[in-house]
Parts: sequence; C-alpha cells; structure tokens
Amino acid sequence: MSAPPLRVPVNIRIGDWPAHRAGPAARARAPLSVVIPTLNEAERIERVVSELDWADEVIVVDGGSSDGTPTLAAAAGARVITVEGQTIAAQRNAGIEAAANHWILALDADEQVSAQLRAEIGQVVVAGARAHAAYRMKFRNRYLGRELRYGPWGRDWHVRLFTRERRYRCCRVHEHLEPINDVGTLTGTIVHEPYRDIAHHVAKIVKYARWGADDLHARGRRAGYAAIALRPAWRFVRDYVVFSGWRDGLVGLVVAALGAFAAFLKYAFLATRSECGDG
Repeated sequence: MSAPPLRVPVNIRIGDWPAHRAGPAARARAPLSVVIPTLNEAERIERVVSELDWADEVIVVDGGSSDGTPTLAAAAGARVITVEGQTIAAQRNAGIEAAANHWILALDADEQVSAQLRAEIGQVVVAGARAHAAYRMKFRNRYLGRELRYGPWGRDWHVRLFTRERRYRCCRVHEHLEPINDVGTLTGTIVHEPYRDIAHHVAKIVKYARWGADDLHARGRRAGYAAIALRPAWRFVRDYVVFSGWRDGLVGLVVAALGAFAAFLKYAFLATRSECGDG
C-alpha cells in the first residue's frame, strides 16, 4: 500500500485557466500533467511550454518570479500556480496536487523531452503498455556546449514519471520522491542544460551549498577540519578518476573541479554554523 499523499501547507494562487485544453487537437494529447517549478525563467519558459503541446496539461508552479515568467508561461498555454517562499519540492507537490490527470511528468525549465521518450510516455499513459507505479529515465547533461558522457553526470538517472498520489520530500537541495518500490525504466532521454556558463554555475553552487549546509544542520550534522579538507578531495577523485570524468576532456576537468568546490563550500558553511551558531 502506498503512503498517503504528503500535504504541504502553502498559499496557492491559481490563475484563470481551463483544466484541459479545448478544441479538436486536445483529443490527440496524452492524458498527462507536466509539472514545472520555476523562478525567473523568462528566457526559456515559452519554448519549454510550447514544446510540451503533446501533453494534455502543463502546470507551471512559480516561486515568485520578478521577470514575467508566469505571464509568459500562461501565454504559451500553461496553467500557472504561484507558491512563494517554499522549496522546489513544495512547488512540485503543489503542482501535483492541482493536476487533472492520473500520470505526472516532473520536469524543470532547463530540460527537454526527447522524441523517443515522448513516444514511450505516450505508450505508458495512453495504452498502459507497462504496469509499473513509476518510471526512471536517463538524463543527457550538456555543459559548455558539449554532452558529458562520463563522470557523475554521465550516469544520471531520475524517476520523473509517476502517478499523482506521489509526493516529493521537502528538503532544500536534491529533492526526491518518496520511496517507490515498483519502478520501471524508459529508454528515451531528457536533455538537460542546467548552466549558461561557468559564472552561472558558480552562482548556483554558492546558493545550493548554503541550502545543503542548512539541510545537514537541520538533521544535526556538524563539520570540522577533516570534512572541509577530505570531502572535496574525495569528490574530485571520485568524479574525475573513479567515474572517468577525465574522458570528457577539459570540460570534464572543469566539472570535477567545480564539484569539489561545491563540496568544500557546503561543508565550510556547515562548519562555520557549527562554530558560530545559527547566525
């Protein structure tokens, strides 16, 4: 028996938007709700929503954008929900709660569904071709203009297709679904391009390292000299040597070095919180 849905106490504002798209073309769309959390994604949200016209419903859950993302998303055909001041997991959960369809595809604004994956999802949600509670899929991660085939990003799989009774666990970083025992595998991929350039990558590292330290601190974790010195070193060795990141050339070296920096920063934030209190 699956766990009961996790209810997240958030204030939700839903714009005036029909639950389903009207017109003859709507009959050809897959009975699927795509849920996309956003924050200041004006540069790409219109394209993302437009490329999902094969799905019956696209729900954009905005975290309080200041660049017009909600307006652009609605104009492109999405149903827009505003959930401010919450985690990405809480945004996803609010979208799942509001979804009209039985099947959910969790997507981000920097991700694209390949044609093969689209066809496979259609088989699952329309014909019931497979009988699993959820499905994992491989991510093809692009960085600085090339696909990363090795390192941790070359072995990147996530469960993103599931039924609407499922919920995400609300941590600040690396949110994930509640445990699901019956998970199938789809062969199609999601193309993921999370960073515009190195500066954008570093800015995200700082934000997520602070959030990661907050998550660890909330669970009672502490960090000292050993964690600050050894964890980044191991992260680099793991990503660059053990996971063969070196095979991605110079870009693989950059990614491994920034991964080590991210580990250093997270445990540095945690260590200073441990030493100085919660300030």
